[in-house]
Amino acid sequence: MSKPYAIAQTSRELKPVARARGAQMAVLIGPDDGAPNFSKRRFVLAPDGRIPAHLHPAIEHEQVIVSGEMTLGLGDATVVVRAGDIVFIPAKTPHWYFNHTAAACEFLCTIPITDRYETEWLEAPPDGAYPG
Repeated sequence: MSKPYAIAQTSRELKPVARARGAQMAVLIGPDDGAPNFSKRRFVLAPDGRIPAHLHPAIEHEQVIVSGEMTLGLGDATVVVRAGDIVFIPAKTPHWYFNHTAAACEFLCTIPITDRYETEWLEAPPDGAYPG
């Protein structure tokens, strides 16, 4: 059994997201911390940042927009989400992210910890993407 703890989120290093432009991610809580069921990740999407369309066949995403605003593709819909909004992305749902504003957009994402985490990319990386 893991022990409870509290740390500053700034102690977790943001790293570039592969196949994305202007996107960084840090794992805030995950398997390396003893979490058995869920992983919490922090994303920062810079102005003009883009994560291309993709889906996950077997896992859902649960997200909270912390700051800023971005355009989000969810299946056949396109929505603008802002600080305070929540997003649920069921397994098998195509989704993509684009920061259309002049300020960074930050969001938290919760996913299950599983050995079935797979990503199917539905479009090529955008120009200027981190190759990762």
